[in-house]
Amino acid sequence: MIVKAIEIRDRRTFIPAIAIKMVPNMVAVDRSEYDAERYLLRRAGYGPALDYPPCVVLCRMEASGVDRNATYDPYAWGQGTRTYLVAHEYIIEHFDQLESGAVVDVEFILGETKEPKKSERES
Repeated sequence: MIVKAIEIRDRRTFIPAIAIKMVPNMVAVDRSEYDAERYLLRRAGYGPALDYPPCVVLCRMEASGVDRNATYDPYAWGQGTRTYLVAHEYIIEHFDQLESGAVVDVEFILGETKEPKKSERES
């Protein structure tokens, strides 16, 4: 699996998240690691490693006691969650281009602002 830390931003919103591309680790040092991940992913119901679009689980980092903390379905976040829906769909479509620590700015994605937000770590 490929894991990236993501900073999701929207109006007055900052959400630290983890995005996990649900494919076996293709660069595993040990072939048994690849085989183990592949087996477990298949048993959990994830499709072949090269499915497109890729299955990406999005998980909020503040995981303790939080309802609806993680899902692979962007629409499972529920109504009134434009931030999660838009960010999750964007992450699925651009996962390979995003670096760990990237900012996913919902307002910019929707064309509501002219420039994407910068990370709060740069403030």
